[in-house]
Amino acid sequence: MKKTTLLFALQFLCSSLLLGQYSIKDPGAIPLNGDWSFTLDPAEMGVRGGWFSSKVPTSRFDKVTVPHCFSVDPRYQFFTGTVWYRKNFSWKPQPNERVILHFDAAYYQTDVWLNEQKVGEHEGGYTPFHFDITDLLKSGENLLSVSVNNNTWKPGSIPGAKDNDQPNDPFMGWMNYGGLNRPVYLTVEPDVYIENLKVEPTPDLANGTARLLLKVRVRNATNQVVSLTPAYTVSFKGSPISLKWKENKPKISAGQTGILEAETTLTTAQVKLWNLDQPNLYQVQVAVGKDTIRSRFGIRKVEVKNAQLLLNGQPMRLAGGNRVVDYPGLGALEPDWLIEKDFRLMKEAGMEFQRLTHYTPSERFYDLADSLGMLIITEAGNWQLTPRQMDADSLRTKFKQQFTEMMERDWNHPSVIAYSVGNEYLSEQPAGQRWTKDMIEWARTKDNTRLYTFASMRLNILPKNPEDEASQYVDFVSTNTYGNHAKSLDHIHKLYPDKPILISEWGRRADAEGGEQKQAEHIEEIARLARERPYVVGASWWTYNDYQSRYAGTNANGYRPWGIVGPTREPRPAFFTHQKEMAPLTLQLKSVEKGSNGTHQLVVTLTGRADFPAYTMLNYTLEIDNQRVVIPSLNPGESKDVKIPIRGFEQELRAVVRKPTGFVILEKLLSLKE
Repeated sequence: MKKTTLLFALQFLCSSLLLGQYSIKDPGAIPLNGDWSFTLDPAEMGVRGGWFSSKVPTSRFDKVTVPHCFSVDPRYQFFTGTVWYRKNFSWKPQPNERVILHFDAAYYQTDVWLNEQKVGEHEGGYTPFHFDITDLLKSGENLLSVSVNNNTWKPGSIPGAKDNDQPNDPFMGWMNYGGLNRPVYLTVEPDVYIENLKVEPTPDLANGTARLLLKVRVRNATNQVVSLTPAYTVSFKGSPISLKWKENKPKISAGQTGILEAETTLTTAQVKLWNLDQPNLYQVQVAVGKDTIRSRFGIRKVEVKNAQLLLNGQPMRLAGGNRVVDYPGLGALEPDWLIEKDFRLMKEAGMEFQRLTHYTPSERFYDLADSLGMLIITEAGNWQLTPRQMDADSLRTKFKQQFTEMMERDWNHPSVIAYSVGNEYLSEQPAGQRWTKDMIEWARTKDNTRLYTFASMRLNILPKNPEDEASQYVDFVSTNTYGNHAKSLDHIHKLYPDKPILISEWGRRADAEGGEQKQAEHIEEIARLARERPYVVGASWWTYNDYQSRYAGTNANGYRPWGIVGPTREPRPAFFTHQKEMAPLTLQLKSVEKGSNGTHQLVVTLTGRADFPAYTMLNYTLEIDNQRVVIPSLNPGESKDVKIPIRGFEQELRAVVRKPTGFVILEKLLSLKE
């Protein structure tokens, strides 16, 4: 580790003891998190006044901690406009190295200066971006200045205002939380370095082997042509795997970027498939010259066939949820503890198949989904764009840029099984049809290893013919349906009989008529409806959590109470109902075999749901009275008796079923009374 890197690492370690921890994916990162100077710029004076210059002192700036969401700071609460951040850091440039400045995300329009020189700009609030700042660094003290504008209440941004000139058009459904919401950091690279790595594992389910294709994007920042001899290593649970590679080794011209490709085959003995309950992960390492990149990946096959969603050839029918990035006092900040808490609660609620929200959250959530099992659809920000907007070249260009940034961040995550090209646009109109067709065709040229969909609200108007609505272009249909569920779903299936259907949004507010009890009962109603329709492969509740908004219908306290948990994640009755209804099995006490000296044996019948949700269960456990037994493998529709010993004379005992990954998926109180 370079001395500069070590110094920054020690400084960050000390500060992180006081701050919430935010994961940075790159192990060689030099964090710039922590103390920054900050000020508002409501009159847009900053550029003209040279606020990026050391000549403008920060004595009238405030002190904040990055990552920072200024929208929830009491000093700047709900300000919309431009703000400025400044930070000084020491540096000693070294020959033959490149220094890259990274932003994991900043909302929304970001402009960057270093030592009073413009570095670049970026538009988009939820995806990573970076700049090569090598030539602007100086030995000693360096001044980094960043302006961020969160005004997306205007047509032209993504997400942003609609252009229909109607009340409420400026607002998307969630808050425009502004600031440097995710980590900022530096990486030091050699002058020939790896920009990105794409891992494409393709299993052959018939013979158990797998093809592995690596695509390595390398940047040559030197002034001469380079020839490369890369080295590839794949390991599983820390043990290297012996592989033979076929590879290309193109020469890369000075100042250019090239793609290296390498291909190999894993034998049947080397293949351990990734799935929800056995989330097996490999690690690949690629070394090119002095640079090395690492990534985890999983081997799995996702496909649709005969109105079914198949994971590794097995039909999957799963419940899910939509998570909005929102927490009191944090806004769009996602410290690790919050991500981990949300992940655990969603898993324990039976939410396995999610379109998380209308934008990509922090990558830490995807890392957990990879290692602990979850299926995710990731979506870029076309939220109700109008026909004029979808036909505008400028907006299409912005969308493609943000979609590419999302895709390139997430494409090695086995949990990501599909991409969505938008939410609730007018998909029955020509512009909506064009958008869907064009964006899916374009995205497949970037990544053809995933399924494609979008969240439609217009199938609920019951179009007459399949070509009347843009779902004709998707791999599986996603419908946002809040009423007349049976009629809508049956009609969609009639239009597209070979396509699985995901109810990408459904739900009921906790403060609607009937309150929280009726919200919980609604889960039971839709679960019954889904069980009667084998083509419904998923149902993703809107929303997992309450969230703030300025959209019409928001309560006076600023929140929209759609969640099965409240703003601070306190469970509502709907949480426990969702857990019970969306567990893939049921549990019944069959008998109590009484023994001597207070020792008895319970016989419990476990039945895999044959309808919804449904999938094969392996290595699940049953816990009662501090005793644990492994449940025999259980297929959908199959019943098995499990015996478990107990001691004492309790009249009631709590039974708990856990996944192999440790998550509780079902709890039930058993009565031992005669």
